[in-house]
Amino acid sequence: MTTICLIRHGETDWNAARRIQGRTDIILNEKGKLQAKQCGNYFSGTDADVMIVSPLKRARQTAEIINEKLQLPIVVMDEFIERCFGEAEGMTYEERKEQFPSHNIPGYESDKILMERIKIGLSTIHYQYPHKKVLLVAHGAVIGTLLNHFSKGEIHQKKDRLLNGCINTITLKKKDWLIKEYNITHHLYD
Repeated sequence: MTTICLIRHGETDWNAARRIQGRTDIILNEKGKLQAKQCGNYFSGTDADVMIVSPLKRARQTAEIINEKLQLPIVVMDEFIERCFGEAEGMTYEERKEQFPSHNIPGYESDKILMERIKIGLSTIHYQYPHKKVLLVAHGAVIGTLLNHFSKGEIHQKKDRLLNGCINTITLKKKDWLIKEYNITHHLYD
């Protein structure tokens, strides 16, 4: 059974300011580095086999900090890069609502396209690491879209906000990805 622990990257200054990052390549702030270290402590002694990571700096930094204790091979996969928010990147959520009230944002990556590339990434993981435990460091929209899809809409990122440094676990049973843990944060503290 393939198991994937989905870890949302640590906090950035844009997260703290509630700015839409998308593919803008922002680094972790001090709190984000602490969250990554706490994730590393959580996974210390784990039987994980590999760490997969988005190519964006905030995810890579999180993975590198987590991996200080684990010493796993790190593989960058473009399929797990954050959603492109198009012209809304850099705006606060309030500015986005004001500028694009109908949510028709030029350059915005649709749920369908985002989920298609996530599925390609998941298939690659299962093919390359069958029956392994994988740590996957990614982004809020990527993890949220994945959880929404596999929960058949029960988990929705607009009402169920994924916190920076949270952990979610999915397993492949037969041909279905099942959600085992969602938005685990007890390892995080200030």
